[in-house]
Amino acid sequence: MTTIIDGKAVAAALRADVAKDAIAFTGKYGRRPGLAVVLVGNDPASEVYVGSKVRLTREAEMSSFEHRLPAETSEADLLALVQKLNEDDLVDGILVQLPVPRHIDSGKVIQAIDPAKDVDGLHPENAGRLMAGLPGLAPCTPLGSMLLIESVQKDLSGLHAVVIGRSVLVGKPIAQMLLAANATVTMAHSRTKDLPAMCRSADILVAAVGVPELVKGDWIKPGAIVIDVGINRLPPSEGANKGRLVGDVAFDEAKVLAGAITPVPGGVGPMTIACLLQNTLTAARRRVGATA
Repeated sequence: MTTIIDGKAVAAALRADVAKDAIAFTGKYGRRPGLAVVLVGNDPASEVYVGSKVRLTREAEMSSFEHRLPAETSEADLLALVQKLNEDDLVDGILVQLPVPRHIDSGKVIQAIDPAKDVDGLHPENAGRLMAGLPGLAPCTPLGSMLLIESVQKDLSGLHAVVIGRSVLVGKPIAQMLLAANATVTMAHSRTKDLPAMCRSADILVAAVGVPELVKGDWIKPGAIVIDVGINRLPPSEGANKGRLVGDVAFDEAKVLAGAITPVPGGVGPMTIACLLQNTLTAARRRVGATA
């Protein structure tokens, strides 16, 4: 019988653990772990996402520092704010919500964040530390995906993992995490020959390409763990399905063969914010020299 991996439940349990540990941190160090979230402009999706982050940060017994800037904010002004947050002892984590307006270089902004406060795990230093197997702050979505995999399979040693997608946000970091867990990893992408056959060899299949229902049911190895990172809204032309959210995997087809699979929505998505809170707590502990 296929296990539907409940990302909401796993994320809720993680947030509860973080809140408990945050209370202990506050009791010992006299202040709450602090997360600063910066939003430039008024993109509707980003505003909703930032609102959720602020609310869940407070529910996790942490301090939330919200900075909403107008769309016309200059790159120099945004970088100045980031530097101010770098120097603020009450701020343990900094997240600049992406995308930023087109006149701002997001790469410059990411590199301006103190790596010790880079709770999105996107700074080149943190990417390098992940590659080298050193302690650092890992990107939230891959970290959450790994926790979901481990919720159904603790030991990944020797398993064949196929990651579809090579982005710096998900594909590359989760491949490094899977390697660190002793899986044998194959990275697939748009130039991969015979992608269906590659997927059929996977004990663990991670789909992170942003193509609605790319992975069909007959691409799945019986009993495989399928992690669907994609979140796509179908266009109005899809008739009865218009506006429906789907992943990169054809869920109804794939769940027939998969041993465990994440749904969309309700799978990887909730884990991203939960891991952001965990990263903030980790950053706070490291800044005061504490261990987990």
